[in-house]
Amino acid sequence: MSALTFHSLELSSLERFLQRHRADFMLRGASDLDILLRQILEKAFEFVPSESGSILLDDPTRKTATRENNYLFFVAAFGPISREILGRRISGKLGIAGHVYQTGAPYISPDVTSDPIFFGQFDQAMGYNTRSIVCVPVYIEKNVCGVIELINRLNGQPFSQRDLDLLQIFAGYTSVTLQNALDARRARELAKKDDLTGLYNDRWFHVHLTETLRAADQSGSECVLIFLDLDHFKSINDTYGHLTGSQVLREMGMLLPQAVNGEATIARYGGDEFVIVLANTSLEKGADTAESIRKAVEQATFVTREYGFGLKALNLKNILSASVGVAHYKPIDHPAGAHQRKDDLLRRADTAMYEAKASGKNRVVVSRE
Repeated sequence: MSALTFHSLELSSLERFLQRHRADFMLRGASDLDILLRQILEKAFEFVPSESGSILLDDPTRKTATRENNYLFFVAAFGPISREILGRRISGKLGIAGHVYQTGAPYISPDVTSDPIFFGQFDQAMGYNTRSIVCVPVYIEKNVCGVIELINRLNGQPFSQRDLDLLQIFAGYTSVTLQNALDARRARELAKKDDLTGLYNDRWFHVHLTETLRAADQSGSECVLIFLDLDHFKSINDTYGHLTGSQVLREMGMLLPQAVNGEATIARYGGDEFVIVLANTSLEKGADTAESIRKAVEQATFVTREYGFGLKALNLKNILSASVGVAHYKPIDHPAGAHQRKDDLLRRADTAMYEAKASGKNRVVVSRE
């Protein structure tokens, strides 16, 4: 036992394997997930001593409804080649792991040399000798998301039904661990989000912008802040009612990420105002992004289907536009603190937005301070 080392992917790599839908939320990340996965394998080893073992999960960012088209990735492992296999992938339609992943049923292979399901090419590529395998599925709620497998019992005997039963218990622990990680991450994410639009809220935005400026100072990179306000939004509330206005804001929460078409942090600042943080971005690129947003709002048709309590589609077009302000941050030797620099950048973007409104609306103004 003391000679064995249990490995798992780094947390930054593990995060993508938690981008799963649960209760209609996209979730990612988990505190100490790597430690928990290693502990699960360690306990599995204690009860079913084996030469090697691993936890394999599918990648939810790339998976399809047809499991055989997916891949399984080694996210935690122990044994002679555990470092080499970590992060590698195998097809979800090949071998015993693929069979268990597809069927959702546990499987024992006492002698892989006479097992037609066993896929020996992986052993050949890794220079390993598998003699017997016990493998069980891992679930997130009712959906199979991966497998746990143990290879070559240390006493040289084939794996038994008792071994399979014990491993299924540990697979259950893995499922609970992943579900708890998802729930914890969901709670953290919800605290950052605006209930109506699904975008970040203004409280978290201020924290994130301050962190972005600090990171820019350390790396010497530029960043851009875009501040936009919807033109004529009040007339929608006055003409069609506040439920329609809320629906328009909800649809803005979907329109803005598509219009940005790149990595950005988007928040609802309040009412019908929105802010976008573009890290590692030049002023020219930031201004182009702002213009893309302006055009997207101008050309959009809102409330194109029934919503709320059976309220009819209104197909609101050519009724809404956006006045957009852009402010650029370039790291220099700032005497002011990070919070003051954040407030100054926000003030400049806000002032540019009001200048856009004052000069005719539906336009982009770039702060030249």
